[in-house]
Formats: sequence, structure tokens, C-alpha cells
Amino acid sequence: MTKCAKIVGWLLLIGVISLLVLWKTLPQWLPKVAQYWLPVGTQLRVAHAPVWHDGALRIDQLSYLAQGCTLTNISQLSVAYHLGRWQLGADKVALDTACLSQLPSSADSAPQDLAHWQQQLSRLDLNIGNLLITPWQQYAGKLTLSSKGKLTQELRYQGQQLSFAATLDEQQQLNLHQFSIAVPGTPQPFQLRGKIKVPLSLDDWPSQGALAGVLTTGYLSKPLLLNLNWQQQHGVLTLTEQGDSQPLAHFPWQVSTNQIQIVAGQWQWPYGPQPLSGGVNLTLHDWDNGLEQTSIDARINVITSGKSGKGNAVLTVGPGNLSMINSDLKFQLSGQANLERMILNATLPGVFSGSVLNPTWVLYPGALLRAHGNVTPELRIRDARWPLAGVKVTAQGVTGRLQAIVDAQDRYWGNFNLHLDGQAQAFWPDKGHWQWRYWGNGNLPPLAARWDMAGKGSWHDRVITVDKLSTGFDHLQYGLVKVEAPRLTLTKPLTWQRDNHHPAFIAGLELVAKKVAFSDGGGYLPPAVLSLQLNGRDLDSFLWQGQLQANTIGPIPLRGRWDGERLRGEGWWPKQSLMVFQPLISEELGIKLRDGEFYAQAAFSAAREQGFIAGGHWVVKNGGMWLKDGELSGLDFVMSYRLKNHHWQLGAKEPVMLRIAALNNLFEMQNITADLQGTYPYSEGAPLTLSNVGMDILNGHMSLSALRLPQHDAAVLKLNAIDLSALFTVLQPKQFAMSGKVNGELPLYLNNPQWLVRNGWIANDGMVTLRLDPDLANSISESNLVAGTAIDWLRYMEIYHSYAKVDLDNLGHLTLSSKIHGVNTQKNNKREIILNYQHQENVFQLWRSLRFGDNLQEWLQQMLSAQPAISLQPAHLSQPKTSARTKE
Repeated sequence: MTKCAKIVGWLLLIGVISLLVLWKTLPQWLPKVAQYWLPVGTQLRVAHAPVWHDGALRIDQLSYLAQGCTLTNISQLSVAYHLGRWQLGADKVALDTACLSQLPSSADSAPQDLAHWQQQLSRLDLNIGNLLITPWQQYAGKLTLSSKGKLTQELRYQGQQLSFAATLDEQQQLNLHQFSIAVPGTPQPFQLRGKIKVPLSLDDWPSQGALAGVLTTGYLSKPLLLNLNWQQQHGVLTLTEQGDSQPLAHFPWQVSTNQIQIVAGQWQWPYGPQPLSGGVNLTLHDWDNGLEQTSIDARINVITSGKSGKGNAVLTVGPGNLSMINSDLKFQLSGQANLERMILNATLPGVFSGSVLNPTWVLYPGALLRAHGNVTPELRIRDARWPLAGVKVTAQGVTGRLQAIVDAQDRYWGNFNLHLDGQAQAFWPDKGHWQWRYWGNGNLPPLAARWDMAGKGSWHDRVITVDKLSTGFDHLQYGLVKVEAPRLTLTKPLTWQRDNHHPAFIAGLELVAKKVAFSDGGGYLPPAVLSLQLNGRDLDSFLWQGQLQANTIGPIPLRGRWDGERLRGEGWWPKQSLMVFQPLISEELGIKLRDGEFYAQAAFSAAREQGFIAGGHWVVKNGGMWLKDGELSGLDFVMSYRLKNHHWQLGAKEPVMLRIAALNNLFEMQNITADLQGTYPYSEGAPLTLSNVGMDILNGHMSLSALRLPQHDAAVLKLNAIDLSALFTVLQPKQFAMSGKVNGELPLYLNNPQWLVRNGWIANDGMVTLRLDPDLANSISESNLVAGTAIDWLRYMEIYHSYAKVDLDNLGHLTLSSKIHGVNTQKNNKREIILNYQHQENVFQLWRSLRFGDNLQEWLQQMLSAQPAISLQPAHLSQPKTSARTKE
């Protein structure tokens, strides 16, 4: 007996030890044993040995794999049996739907009888703390399944974006008490409730049902109501805005043994910029064989209406099938869509393949999208083409050749043609890779120019890079400036990092121009180079700095910023010798710069609506130059300005000041001053005023009162103590000479319909002496004895009083009426000579000839060879009149 007890004890001990070994080694042997019941290619994996705790068997980690892909991963699985009911629970269950394609085709076969499933679940409570299904992780939540009776089950699901509660009763009626799912872009979730009569065989169609749903969108002020009703094999799906009798969608459908059809379905969308409507015809063949075997055939059209009339686009789908593993569904979108101002034409054949959860779209040869019309009131697309043959689209991005050809016209920027050609690899904006090259040309009416451009670049993830850029103009014309053959190139690749946290935009540019010419008699700027460096956040926000240099002119430092609408900048012209600006002076002026210094500062702003605005100041110090007939020295010039819409505002705060120490031309002038302030071109509301004009000339002084343009009052030119001896020394007449000083006032009119000078006067300032050339006097005396007697009194004349009235019309006709009182002290200083003289001359011809002496000689000869005090009309004078007499 003792021996038997020992044997039994040993057997029990061995059994316990064996059980313990089997229990501890369960993760190794259980998957191998389960392999006999699992589908081929699938595997069960247990991370740790189970434990018994609180009356339940607990497994820390359990995984189910298909072809090495983890289909299901269960954490903290617990199995218990209490009061005749199985209690199943898990903290987390993760299901990856992408692994469903790895299951063998027979793996998903299961009994299709509803009663069988209800019997299996009749004594079961299931609780999953967190059910996570990929790729719908955002809908994760808590799942509970409970059997209330033999054929009654209750299912509840609660998540942040998805929740529902449903009951399946003994009459196989599914009551959907509550269904709520968050829809992106809508403020409220979509809600659904209703009843469905579930057939005993899951292969059959539910005999009847009614579902009602509510969807609140951000597009409509009222919720959308969804109604789905059917009886036997016929039903209707409608979608209606709350309170509206006209449905947005009305889809009659019917079900047969192997077909589901929507026939003559109608839809409309009247809420967009233009109303849309259309029809739907859809047939699902062999739907009873499951999704993999269902063949789809559909036709959907959309009718659009714009300014060009109605357009119709049709989408044909199939025949083909959708599959969780390998879909094969052909499609073609063709027709025309007439938008409000644009017209789109499309021919897009292709195929839909791959899993419906991760599909692939491939476009066939001949795929082309075209457009024309007005994008905006200013921009018109005359023709835009996007060839799309061979392009493949997946969830990862677009792959294939991407092209665009655009022919457009902008009311402001002119006509242009652009071409883009590149290759994309799994590309979405800011994801994947796309490399491209581009080229184009066009007109730029605001600057009277033609332009061209070419370059290449790439877009890799969030970084856009332009490696090469070359764009140029034949010329640029803006106001008085004309730029010849400017060209812009990249000296440093343009890089734009589109990162919300660390955005960056950098580039190096160089603008080269052959010549910058200034019209209206201006000079030119030698070949110029503008170098710029850009640094900022993006294309609509960056700083720029650089310099401008044109041979010896400059460099001029520049800096500014661009905010997407307005370009701002400023520059400083360093102090330089005035001689470097010689090219800026037209050769026709005959000016040669000699010495002096120049410096300036400017700021500008440019935008599409406002145009170009600039302001700053120029300064010239101690300038000197040679002129055609003289020289200038001691030039000081200070000008502040503003430029807007081709209008110059000169001397915004202080007048433009001109000071010249000396100017030797026909006359020697010193201490020249002039101030200018106002707007050019001037107007009544924005006048231009010239003031403080004066100079020392001919040992006297000449000044001009303030001249306002447009002119209302005369500007008076004042002569003060002008030395006639200095004047005649410059003119060098051979026939006579005068000495002494004169004063005068000449009212000047610039816009009078008749007069340039009106009621001007000239009078002597002290004694004035007149001397005739002896040869002239002798020749007159020899030809006429009476005239010779009179000429003797004029050989030498001391004038103590003279007054001349001066009028000059705008045709150049000068009328001078004068009266002179004097004596000839060499003959009789007590006998007074009174000379009345009237002269008419065209001063435009006179200034061209400057032959004062010859004119006077001819006049004296004709006057004195005739009777005294008679009127003479020399051929080259209009109407000179004179009379002379003497008295004691």
C-alpha cells in the first residue's frame, strides 16, 4: 500500500510539474497547436504565459497575424465564466484593415445564418476599453456587447467622434436607437436612427426598414434630413433641407436577386455661386456574391450654367469592381462645365485599382483638361491646357509627368504665355518630390516692354527651390526713363521653406541693364548692375538689400521689404565726385563737368494700384563745369522731391535752392540765386512757384519777382544799375558806344494770349553818354549836308533823362517808344537835345543775329540822309520812328 501511494504521489507530482511546464511554455506551443485550426498563412502569437487573477484567465498580449502582417493586437485579454455567462474583456484591441488583403480567400467564410450567430452570443458579455481600427483611428472608442435573452443582443459604442446604440430583438428587428458620427467641416455630428428587419439569412436583403438622419453643415443655415425607406425590393433615398419641400437628392432604387439599381435618380445643389443639377443611374451586378464579386456600372452627369450658356459633364464608371484587395474599375469624365466666367473642358479616361481603403487612380493616354474665360475681371485665360496622360494618384501623392500651358491676358500686365513641364514622385503640396522647368514670354504695357523667362526648380516636401532663373526685357519705359535690355538672374538659388514653425525664404538676384537713358534732353546711365539679397518668411513677406553700381557711379546701398502687395525701399548715394555723372548730361548741352561733389538719399514704394511713389533729396556742393560759350563755378544745389503718378513735388518742406558763384557766358554773372517749389507738371490746384531769382550782372543787379505757374499776375524782371559800358563791351558794336547805368522793370507774362512783356520801362540811373563812330558820322555828313549838321549834335551826347516804354508780344515783335533829353557838351552845353524814338523789331531774329550795331547804323543812315523829323521804314526794321530837335 505504501509503495502504491508513493507511485501515485510521484505520478501526481509529475502531472503537476507537467501542467506547470505546459502552462509556462504556453506562448511557445499554443500558436503551433492553433495552427491546425487557423487559415493557412495566419498565426497566433502570445507574448507571455496566462495568469489567473480574480477568477479570470488573463493574457497580457495576444496577436493574430496574416502573412506576417499584424491583423489584430489585443492587450490585457481576460476570460471568465460567472453565473452561467462568459465574460470577455480587453483593455485595447487594435485592428489593421490593411492586413485583410493578406487573408486567404476562404478565411472570411462564416455561417450566414443570423440565428446561428445569436445562439453563439446568447450567454456572452464583451467589454473592450478601446477599440482602434486603422486607418480610422480618430473614431476609436469603447465597445460593449451583451446578450439580454436567448435571441436578444445589445451593442453600444462610445467614442469622441463616433457613438451608437443598437438592439437586435427576437423578431430579428434591429433598432438603431442612436448613431452619431463627427463629419469634418461640420459644426454638429451626423445623427441617424431607425429600424431594420434583419433576415434570418445574412445573404438575403432586409425585407423592410426606415432610417432617418440629421446632418448640420457649415454651408447651410438649416440641417439636412436624410430618409431611407424600403419595402421588399423597392425603396427611396431622399436628402432634403429642413423646411424645404424640394429634395436635394431623390434616388429611387430596387433590389433583385443579383442586382441593385438606382434608375433616373435626380440631384441638385442650388447653394453655390451657380446652381448645379444632374442625374444618376447606378447598377450593382452580382452583389449577392459579396463586394469582391460585385460589378459596378454607373453614369452620373452634372449640368452647369454660366454666361456662356449651359454645360454638361458626364462621369461613366465601369463595368468593373471594387475590392478590399484588388479593385479594377474603369472610369471616364468628359464634357464641359460652364462656370460663372470660366469654361472647363475635360476628357479624363482612367482606371481605379488597388484596395478601396488605399486606391490608385491612373489616367490613360488622351487625358486632357482645358479651360478658358475670365479668372477675374482683369485676368482672362485665353487657353489653358493640362495634359494628364499617365498620371497616377494615390493616397501617397501624384506620380507622373505634370504639364501646363497657359495663354492669358491681363488688363494691366498684358499678354503672356507660360509653359511648365516636370516629373512628380508621390507628390502632394509639402509632401513628396516634384522637379520642373518653365519658360514663357509676354508683353508688359505699363512699361512698354516685351519679356521672356526660363528656369528650373523642384519642390521636395516643404522646401521649394528655384535653381535657375533668367528673365529679361527688350527695354523698360517708365516716365522719362528708358532701360535697355535689362535681365534678371539668380546668383543664389531661391529657397522657400514652407514650415509653419520655422518658415524661411532666401534668394540672391542680379539685374543687369545695358543702358538707362533719360528722355527730354537727358543723358544716360552706363551699364548698370543691381545686386539683391532676399531674406524672409515667404513670397509675401521678405526683406531685401543690395547695391546698384554703374561703372564709376556708386555703389549705392539699397534696402527694403515686400509685404505681398507693396514693394518698399530706400537708398543712399554716397558722396562722390561730380565728374562721374558726366554720362547723365546730354552731349547736346555741351557741358563738361569739372569739379564738385554729389550725394543723395531716396525712398520709394511701388504697388499695382498706386503705381510708383518716390521721395528724397539731391545735393551738389561747389560744382564747376565748362559750357559751350563759358564756364560755371561755385554751384550749390539742394533739391528735395516727391514723385507720384509722374508728378514731381519739388521742395516738399523747403524750396529747391540753386546758388551759383559765377557764370561766364555772353555776360559775366555772379551770385546767381533761384528757389523753386511746387508741382511739375503744374496745375491750378498744384502750382509751381519760382522765387528769389537774382544775379549780379553788368556791374548791376537783375532780379525777378515770384513767378507762379499757372500765372495769374505778371512776374516783374527788375534791372538795377545795369552798366551800359559793360554791356557794350560785351556786344562790341563798331558804330556807337554808350556808358552810364540804367534801371528798369519788365512785367513778364508766360500764358497771356498776346503779350510776353506789357508796359515795361527802362530809364537812366544818372548820366548816360552816347558816342557815335566818327567814320559813321562823316559818311552821313558827306552824303547829306542837312543831315550832317544834325549829326554833329549827336556825335557826343550826355543824356541826363531818358525813359523808354517796352512792349513785346508772343510773336516776338518788340515795340519800344522812348524820349531822350541830353546835351552835346562839345558843341554847346546849354543847348538841349530832345530825341523821340519809336522802334519795332522781331527780337527772336535779333537774338539770333546779335547785330545791334549794324541795325542801328543802317537806321541812322536812312534817318539822317532824309528830312529831319520824318518817319523812316528800313527794309529790315518793321516800323522805327524818330524825331529830333534842339532848343536853347
